[in-house]
Amino acid sequence: MTGRVGIRERGGNISRVEGFADCAFGFAVTLLVVSLEVPKTFDGLVAVLQGIPSFALSFAILGWIWFTQFRFFRRYGLEDTRTVVLTLVLLFVVLCYVYPLKFLYAVSLGGAGLSERDLRLLFVIYGVGLTTTFLVMALMYANAYRQRERLGLDDLERAETRIAAAELVGVAAVGLLSSALATLPIPQFPWFAGLAYCLSSAVYWAGGRRRRALRAA
Repeated sequence: MTGRVGIRERGGNISRVEGFADCAFGFAVTLLVVSLEVPKTFDGLVAVLQGIPSFALSFAILGWIWFTQFRFFRRYGLEDTRTVVLTLVLLFVVLCYVYPLKFLYAVSLGGAGLSERDLRLLFVIYGVGLTTTFLVMALMYANAYRQRERLGLDDLERAETRIAAAELVGVAAVGLLSSALATLPIPQFPWFAGLAYCLSSAVYWAGGRRRRALRAA
């Protein structure tokens, strides 16, 4: 192994598929904005400002997803049919995922109350959306690994690709776990379903540990 860190970048200029993805993410951010109009009263301004925390959290999740797909294109520079199809599926899921994403954080941070049934369903919808999003990105990495010979990936890059795909599958599994916990017949289900997402940090910690061991080999 060499002392090089990470995967060499093969993506040059922004491709048409990557540019289209950026436009779609920009539109998703527009759907997340606190308000499309300038408030006409001070009370209206206060109401808009109260929505900033939920917007910030939603924006952070969307930024996380965008950065993950951005890094994929920088690493591999793929434009084959399978990559294009998976990217389109990813964008479709993300655009469908925007409103549940924003609504969940708005409710969690003091928005309008929901019935227990609706709250359970909201957690399930959010979890399924997150799971689908990260599974699609895992399939993108699996497609890159399938083309490892054509891309000229060395042993370190192949291992890094497998680790990245495993991380994405791990986050997808966390989304499924949260959805399952939301169906538990206990009154504390929102705490369990919400705290399950903290396991995403453990997924990336485990991936980082594997990378450090790989580079030390």
